[in-house]
Amino acid sequence: MSLDLRSSYAPLLALAGTVGLLGGFLGAPPTWLLAWVGLLLPLLALVARWSPVRAGVGAAVLGVAAVALWPVPLMWGPASWLEVCGAAAFWAVPALGALAAGGHLRRQASRMRQAVRDGRRDQQLELARDLHDFVAHDVSAIVVQAQAARFVADKDPEQAVRALERIEAAGLGALASMDRTVHALREAAGARSASVPGTSELPGLVERFEGGVLDADPAAARALSREADTTAYRVAVEALTNVRRHAPGAAVVRVRLHRAAEGIELSVANSAPARGAAGLLGLGLRRRSGTGLAGLRGRVEAAGGTLRAGASADGGWRVCAVFPAQGRALG
Repeated sequence: MSLDLRSSYAPLLALAGTVGLLGGFLGAPPTWLLAWVGLLLPLLALVARWSPVRAGVGAAVLGVAAVALWPVPLMWGPASWLEVCGAAAFWAVPALGALAAGGHLRRQASRMRQAVRDGRRDQQLELARDLHDFVAHDVSAIVVQAQAARFVADKDPEQAVRALERIEAAGLGALASMDRTVHALREAAGARSASVPGTSELPGLVERFEGGVLDADPAAARALSREADTTAYRVAVEALTNVRRHAPGAAVVRVRLHRAAEGIELSVANSAPARGAAGLLGLGLRRRSGTGLAGLRGRVEAAGGTLRAGASADGGWRVCAVFPAQGRALG
């Protein structure tokens, strides 16, 4: 409905109410007045639903008065004041009911708009957290590779060159994550669905991680709901980021997505860090981000899953998230 049409309801009701009042007191026929009341009632509802408050109040007062007072001129003389007031009160009821119906629709529409705004804001905050975690993963890789390149630059220039290549790849990955998330934020502002990476991007994620090994069952991935799929990817990103921060000397990091007895399991397990890697931890790699595994636990539980993290038997660390499988077969 256009804005111009909405703004015309209040003046139209004011005009119709004025004409109705004048017609009643100037002796218009009762059938004409009753038909005029039938016109005023839907106008009252439309004003309560669409008109600006300031303009609508005055028009609504005139409309209610015209509906309530239309029988008064017909009763003038033979009826008592009590009967006149009773008739006016009786006809005021449908007028007030029309206003209440329009006001109820107005409140419902306002609540719906507020819910949409809240949903967009929550979606934008969620995407901002995704951007933080995805970029933090690539930036931590850049930091580790830069530190490694500095240590081996003099002794092994070839290793330094390979580290620089990995830094370049991680930087491009961070830029791609930022571009994708900014695009998704713009889509969210336009009330369109924003795409978030899922388990289909695990191969590229693990490939960029030095020492990463991926074992993913495509059938298990298909059995994840959309929310569980994106959350599983978030778990993998956060777990790999923590490996870079807290266990940069780990030789192997295994990422596995498969069907388990409880459902669909995503696990990220790193081997024990090699000796001498603790020197890198003194360069600030123990600093934590604002999200981390504690924040992921709530996301996993919201997707219907469970999250466990702890030391493994070989001295490494293992993060495991289990999600419910969808009803379809995994064949």
